[in-house]
Amino acid sequence: MPDAPDPAALEPLRDGHGSRLLVRVLVDELARGGTRHAVTSPGSRNTPILAALTAHGGLTAHSVVDERAAGFVALGLAKATGTPVLVCCTSGSAGAHLHPAVLEAHHARVPLIVLTADRPAELQDVGAGQTIHQPRLFGPTTRMEADLAVDVADATNVRRVRALAARMLAAAAGAAGGGPGPVHLNLPLREPLVAPGPPPALPAGRGDATPWVRRHGALGVPQEPAVVALAGLLLRHPRAVVVAGRHEEDPTLGPALAALCELLGLPLLADPLSGARRGAAAVSRYDALLRTPTAVPAPDLVLRLGDLPTSKPLRAWLAGLDADVPQVHVSADGAWQDPDGVLSDLVVAAPRPLLEAVAPRLAQATPDRAWLARWQALDVAAAAAQDRVLADEDGVTEPWLARELPASLPPAATLLVAASMPIRDVEAHLAPREALRVLANRGVNGIDGTIATAWGLELGRGPGDGPVCVLLGDVALQHDVGSLLAAGRRGVDLTVVLVDNDGGGIFEFLPVAEQDDPGLLEHVSTPTGLDVPALAAAAEAALHEVRRPEDLVPALRAATTEPRLSLLHVRTDRRRNRELHRRLEDAVRDALGD
Repeated sequence: MPDAPDPAALEPLRDGHGSRLLVRVLVDELARGGTRHAVTSPGSRNTPILAALTAHGGLTAHSVVDERAAGFVALGLAKATGTPVLVCCTSGSAGAHLHPAVLEAHHARVPLIVLTADRPAELQDVGAGQTIHQPRLFGPTTRMEADLAVDVADATNVRRVRALAARMLAAAAGAAGGGPGPVHLNLPLREPLVAPGPPPALPAGRGDATPWVRRHGALGVPQEPAVVALAGLLLRHPRAVVVAGRHEEDPTLGPALAALCELLGLPLLADPLSGARRGAAAVSRYDALLRTPTAVPAPDLVLRLGDLPTSKPLRAWLAGLDADVPQVHVSADGAWQDPDGVLSDLVVAAPRPLLEAVAPRLAQATPDRAWLARWQALDVAAAAAQDRVLADEDGVTEPWLARELPASLPPAATLLVAASMPIRDVEAHLAPREALRVLANRGVNGIDGTIATAWGLELGRGPGDGPVCVLLGDVALQHDVGSLLAAGRRGVDLTVVLVDNDGGGIFEFLPVAEQDDPGLLEHVSTPTGLDVPALAAAAEAALHEVRRPEDLVPALRAATTEPRLSLLHVRTDRRRNRELHRRLEDAVRDALGD
């Protein structure tokens, strides 16, 4: 076999050529993760899978003609070895014959990885032979189920397939709870299923044949191997970067993480929803900095806690780092947060107890203060460039509001930020701040139910908690206007800050905004035409118009001291907002000398 190429240099292969290579990558990663046996049954559509299994030197493939028997042979092998065993079949009813063995593996908690070949989407429900609906074929009996409908083999998909294999192995081992069990991966494969000549070189994985993602620890308290592994990584890589995402379960994690980063001299890129954007190590303008990634020093380690932050530039930067830069995610519940397939290590442990256990092992660490100072200098330069642009603007703008509203709220306040543009602006412009809780509905990133969620937060206020404020746009308000009316009439003590740009402002940043088609834009941007004073009156809310920057603080002071529903109305212009964001980006790029 030729030397394995660097995945980043891979020329994309498409259709059957691409899917065959991705299947080989999948099989290679399953073998790297400890799988040693595969049981196969014959067929045509599963030919690429059979070829990959039989050609891999780390696997022993066993041929069993009948799928029902093949499933139980694989089950017996898995019981005998205590490791996941692959079982592969062709499309159609073949997969159904594996169901008895899958049921047994589920109830007996035996690790089994089922690979079913399938017809691609264009051959579904059109009378193609040997074609049934195969996703979720085994119902709720699998620990994980996925449909790998990908047939473009490029660098990104190679990474994702390796990460998918790591997830499958973890799920089969019972990492998500419920004990070990079966995993099902359905593989729609396009023709050509075979190709003349030798196959292309397999894209490289991690060095020394190690798995793409190493897993440490288990659900619950930190285990000693996980503590040792994380401490060792931090000691060996003093030029690390810490990325903190949404983590609402433990409000003490943010302050503890900020303190640890100050102690170790590590730049802290903290999403507002993490509670960690505080202290001297916090780099708050990372979204702007990473739009010019060449101006930012490359780390030798990335440590992530919580969900992935909202920032697209941050995600792109993480995805673009060299594969030899370890990227470690600490996850309390083992949830997989890796859409680009770049993680090298997953540490399963409650984050704060893990940090407390790791900290004593870092007592003799020698921080690289110059490393943090470089990031701090870049952060200061970016903030100053943004401030100069915003100072030249007349009136209230959305980035200005995202910067000033959190800074102006009283201590112990809770700020709920709607998905779409508001959360992106807050992430980009929120300065480090103590005693402020920032929340958002970022599970599925929808804008529905934002007012109702804020209402629930107000109902849950405890002694010592400050006021609840919600920042949202007019489309999000229209989605939940019923909750606004109901909350007002119930006398809910809530401050609503409405960014009214008459439509979905985020769509101005998408390619559709360049289309000269008023009809299309009406259906995308959805101008609301809301009569805000009438809405405020119907909701029996105190209305405060914020027309100038100097109006914000008095309006907030009145709203947060009145025990009733208050509505701060901030009018902005969608087109002007788009141009302002471009000027902000250009100003930071110029300040960084790029």
